[in-house]
Amino acid sequence: MTLLKLSLMAFSFVFWAAGLTMLTIGLWARVALGTYLALSASGYPSAPAILLATGLAVIIWGFLGCFGAATEHRGLLRAYAVFLTAVMAAGLTAGLSALLYRRDAARGLREGLRRALLAYGEDEGMADALDALQRALSCCGVESYRDWLASPRGLEQDGSVPLSCCRARRGCQRSPPDARRLHRDGCFGKVSAFVSSNMFYVATAALGLALLQLIGIVLACLLAARAPARPLGIATPR
Repeated sequence: MTLLKLSLMAFSFVFWAAGLTMLTIGLWARVALGTYLALSASGYPSAPAILLATGLAVIIWGFLGCFGAATEHRGLLRAYAVFLTAVMAAGLTAGLSALLYRRDAARGLREGLRRALLAYGEDEGMADALDALQRALSCCGVESYRDWLASPRGLEQDGSVPLSCCRARRGCQRSPPDARRLHRDGCFGKVSAFVSSNMFYVATAALGLALLQLIGIVLACLLAARAPARPLGIATPR
């Protein structure tokens, strides 16, 4: 019993740290990938939101395991095991969601970038997101700067490109544009690689943290099975 108590208390500390990790990863994914994923036609993945909610719940309730182990209260230990099972399910859901989104990310990003390029000047929010993307990744257009020349904006303005495509302001927006003054790479390849690789890290972290809960579930169930039934907060002298 003493070894089980110490093991569960040690796991509870690791579990609390895992909750903080979940919260950090979810917040990072929401902030770092938010601008890029906002342009995707396939919608925003649920993984960051799940990690944020789960991490916050773990931080709040992470001390339940320590208290349950210290008091050897069967009801608390069973509740802790159920909570760990729910956290494991949420982690698996977040990980699988990230993996599935990663598989379909390229198609959604290409279509979303094309929509943003065609709607540039009509949808201010989408235009701002596309400008921010082109500046951040030093890219221009979907496949290349030539996408802007055939766009409604390019046809209206005699083949000019947005300022966010320019490597330098001077002489960049003349018609036709000087390719030497523009970002050479298209945005699709860069943003697709960035999102795909980072969603893989999110999925790996979520699945790994979910599988970690198996240890806590086993420990909590074993301790609950051996703990005597008694009111909350009353420990049996040993």
